[in-house]
Amino acid sequence: MCGIVGYAGPQTPSTTSLDVLLEGLARLEYRGYDSAGVALVTPRGLASAKRAGKLERLREALAENPLPEGTVGIGHTRWATHGRPTDENAHPHLSADGQVAVIHNGIIENFHALREELLGEGVTFLSETDTEVAAHLLGRALAKVGDLTEAMRAVVARLKGAFTLLAVEAGSPDRVVGARRNSPLVVGLGDGENFLGSDVAAFISRTNRALELGQDQIVTITADSVEVTGFDGEPVVPHEYTVDWDASAAVKGGYPTFMQKEIHEQPKAVSDTLLGRLDDQGRLELDELRLDTAVLRRIKKIIVVACGTAAYAGHVAKYAIEHWCRIPVEVELAHEFRYRDPVVNEQTLVVAVSQSGETMDTLQAIRHAKDQGSKVLAIVNTHGSTIAREADAVLYTHAGPEVAVASTKAFLAQITAAYLLGLYLAQLRGNKYTDEVAGYLEELAQLPTKIQQVLDRAGEVREVARSMSDARAVLFLGRHVGYPVALEGALKLKELAYIHAEGFAAGELKHGPIALVEEGTPVFVIVPTRRRPELHAKVVSNIQEVRARGARTLVIAEEGDEAVTAFADVVFRIPETPTLMAPLLTVVPLQIFACELAAAKGLDVDQPRNLAKSVTVE
Repeated sequence: MCGIVGYAGPQTPSTTSLDVLLEGLARLEYRGYDSAGVALVTPRGLASAKRAGKLERLREALAENPLPEGTVGIGHTRWATHGRPTDENAHPHLSADGQVAVIHNGIIENFHALREELLGEGVTFLSETDTEVAAHLLGRALAKVGDLTEAMRAVVARLKGAFTLLAVEAGSPDRVVGARRNSPLVVGLGDGENFLGSDVAAFISRTNRALELGQDQIVTITADSVEVTGFDGEPVVPHEYTVDWDASAAVKGGYPTFMQKEIHEQPKAVSDTLLGRLDDQGRLELDELRLDTAVLRRIKKIIVVACGTAAYAGHVAKYAIEHWCRIPVEVELAHEFRYRDPVVNEQTLVVAVSQSGETMDTLQAIRHAKDQGSKVLAIVNTHGSTIAREADAVLYTHAGPEVAVASTKAFLAQITAAYLLGLYLAQLRGNKYTDEVAGYLEELAQLPTKIQQVLDRAGEVREVARSMSDARAVLFLGRHVGYPVALEGALKLKELAYIHAEGFAAGELKHGPIALVEEGTPVFVIVPTRRRPELHAKVVSNIQEVRARGARTLVIAEEGDEAVTAFADVVFRIPETPTLMAPLLTVVPLQIFACELAAAKGLDVDQPRNLAKSVTVE
């Protein structure tokens, strides 16, 4: 939700704490870009600067009014929750005596009561944020106990909600203290320097060694040490891991935007997610699962919990898993799941899908499911993430870092991982023979090449998108696995171009949505493959229905499908592929279309307004 970075290390003429913080914030800006700020511990005390807007505004302010050199520091990019995006509400926030600086990711749910308490004691607030409450509490605690780590322990005991806090204080020029509850925080281990970050992008250019921090833990870093304890004060030995991508993976690589780069990385994302999944006997093997096969054989129902794009990947998974395994699958929006008293027990497998592995709604859903006795399997892209750690099993998508807020390659990797899960369960439970599973895997192995073929034709999609930059509304229709693709296509257009877009199950057209169609209304239609003739014929009829009412029909159909030609204003072709696997191809033109249309309107494709990459608050 917000990007945070902390640094303790040597100062050299070529690299200062401020340089490290600003570089980290630049890599984290996708997490929040309403404002940015830094605080340094200097020989003259704390020095800080912050500005509303993107990081460049902070850089300009620092160029005009440089800060003194500091020994340690913290930095923040904000996605506003409490308070508008203003200079005053930007982080860091200082304690009343100016001795402590605090940055924060998350929401402190009881901040109002704490604020009223502090106001009653004469404290003056300079912002509208919940974070300033933590800053004042920390300053007061430090004055009593004299140690920043112990002061942090006293403060977090009073806070409710989801939070990561980082703090520095004027009297400790060598250390940064962090605390986490229900919000991400990782440690980077360098050579004579150490880091804190909301994710590894904050420090990946300087080290690929990281430590996982668990729930309710406090970490204190200096240039030469890392100490981790629980909120209860007990020492903790965190797990160390190696980050398997480098800084070059988080830059644009010659593309105008991260989103364009990530769209073109999709063949590799799918290929890497499929890589190394067979054992010596040619059987599908998912080593990461860690679940007893007897447990998986007893499963009678699967519930996929996710939000946004990940939920649409779950809808695709439902079609595939039910077809291959004959297990009923439900798809639930994670933020609704635990509030409707779902029927979950030890024979239910809950599959949590999240790119970041930190999505708070999904995290709370899996905690509820585990409380009810269910086993939880996570499909995530980020090693060491909270959802991956708290799940009973994990299936990693190997998509690499996804920086653009609007998800593309993670979506395809999630679908691919869901296919692997479905085929593994079918093999394990005897629904499919080994040679049948091998046949499906062979079909999947051809998908990266086919996705590249769709990308090679991107020029025609971009040309159409540029011609439609003045569109005010776009509709999307699909059947079967084309339905969640329609939903995803509409979501991408809403996220990026800020225009009204709706996705519908094509069969619902006559039950109301057709009233939206008028002369010139653009309607995308995802046509099923001809391997399902009964679905194909019905969708061709849908094309005719909307065209008869004046719609401009933009059709996605496989090569050689001439039945659509007479009724389509534009046809975007995809290679022939099995029906269940078609979403990996049909969604790609919709991603390209939304990206190009937004760019034609002069909008920020990578950082759409009001959105953040990882939603780490409920």
